[in-house]
Amino acid sequence: MAIITIVDPVTRIEGHLKVQVTIDTVGGVQQVVDAQCSGTQFRGFELILQGRDPLDAPYLTERICGVCPVSHGMASVKALESAAGLTISADARILRNLVLGSNFISSHILHFYILASLDYITPPPGAPWNPYWDVDIMRDPSLLQIAGNFVPAVTKRREAQEMLAIFGGRMPSPPAFVAGGFTTKPSSSMIDSFSSYLNNLISFINVSYIPDVQLLQSVYSDYSSIGKGPGNLLSYGVFDLDDTVSPDRLLNRGFVFDSMPASVQPVSADKIKEHVTYSWYDDSTNNQNPANGSTVIVDPASKTDAYSWLKAPRYHGKPMECGPLARMWVNGDYRNGISVMDRHMARALEAQKVANAMIGWLGELTTGGDVYTTYNTPYGALGTGLTEAPRGALGHWVQTTVDGSSPLLGPAIENYQVITPTCWNASPKDARGNRGPIERALIGTEILDPAQPIEVLRIIHSFDPCLSCAVHVMRPEGEPVVIVNAGGRP
Repeated sequence: MAIITIVDPVTRIEGHLKVQVTIDTVGGVQQVVDAQCSGTQFRGFELILQGRDPLDAPYLTERICGVCPVSHGMASVKALESAAGLTISADARILRNLVLGSNFISSHILHFYILASLDYITPPPGAPWNPYWDVDIMRDPSLLQIAGNFVPAVTKRREAQEMLAIFGGRMPSPPAFVAGGFTTKPSSSMIDSFSSYLNNLISFINVSYIPDVQLLQSVYSDYSSIGKGPGNLLSYGVFDLDDTVSPDRLLNRGFVFDSMPASVQPVSADKIKEHVTYSWYDDSTNNQNPANGSTVIVDPASKTDAYSWLKAPRYHGKPMECGPLARMWVNGDYRNGISVMDRHMARALEAQKVANAMIGWLGELTTGGDVYTTYNTPYGALGTGLTEAPRGALGHWVQTTVDGSSPLLGPAIENYQVITPTCWNASPKDARGNRGPIERALIGTEILDPAQPIEVLRIIHSFDPCLSCAVHVMRPEGEPVVIVNAGGRP
């Protein structure tokens, strides 16, 4: 008989993620036969922004996420500059890259050591390691190497945040991103301090992070063929290398269908549509492009087939995985496979690639150079800001009012739409019944113990949907599934 297991909450960027899996025996193998990803908290930032001064958008949207606010600031200023047809100075571009790169390094270290690795290792006794699920844990003593790097990783993550704040001003929600450029003019001492932090982080990535991922991949080699998903990969590209309208990038923009490298194609934003058939939004907003999208919520009780506050973004009608693996695959840097371990490996190698590039960008900075170009918000303009967050493709779309009817002295925000990486990866089914990437990745996975579905968590964590370490498992009927004690305490 089929068993329904619910993992709730799996916290992420926009709030909380609930994942429900149906487990049944097929061909003698107990496995996931159906999966649903449910965003259980309504964000509503798009509605908050309506009627506001467009210059408020970077500061407000950075509050969407405390782990990667830099990416939202970047997407927002790009959208505003797109609306005005404005290009920024070279120093402003480099400073943005350095701050965003710092955020990437911090986030990737956080993900592997603090959010994901504990699914695989036998932790030391006592807090903060216990309680933990002990099903399917390899007792390989070499894995203690990863546990030993937990505390150093916490330190390195903090150092990456401190490095970010040198130019960004603070972390989280750095105030330095403004339409037209950047608020910080670098000094020689700031550059020297940033360089010192960066060299230490590069050493940690090379000596600890990458070897630890390689070790995990060798011990859990079966996870190199588990959790593929749809095989469609999307990257908006990130880290502009010049100041043109269509710049070269460190990580290129492109998409791939069916994981075929030869099929890498350029991205066209007008091919993005959001489905709401299984989301708690009015059906009149189905299949909209975010440039003219709308956010019209409905009472969940009135739409019984829906199961998520996330819309279902699709590119050319297809669900797309985004994140470090998608970026590295599109860029040609990593194409070994699409699986749980491939996501971890691509993330570590991306941290190395970005950190090494940051050395060169530091050398290009000039002290006392121009970091701001005068920006004036236009009336009746539409702007698109496509970039990458550590977790994947991030897009902001802004439309300003056409006249001076707003109480503001200038144009106001008429409409604002955001599609985050987690919306792509954790999306529900679309109008055609196509499941989202995490849902697809879960189906077919063998489950050793439905009461401790560690396999489900490993797959979810590999997508890095900004997870919490406190995940609860329950049955819909409400009876206990498994009770885990810490140090003998109930």
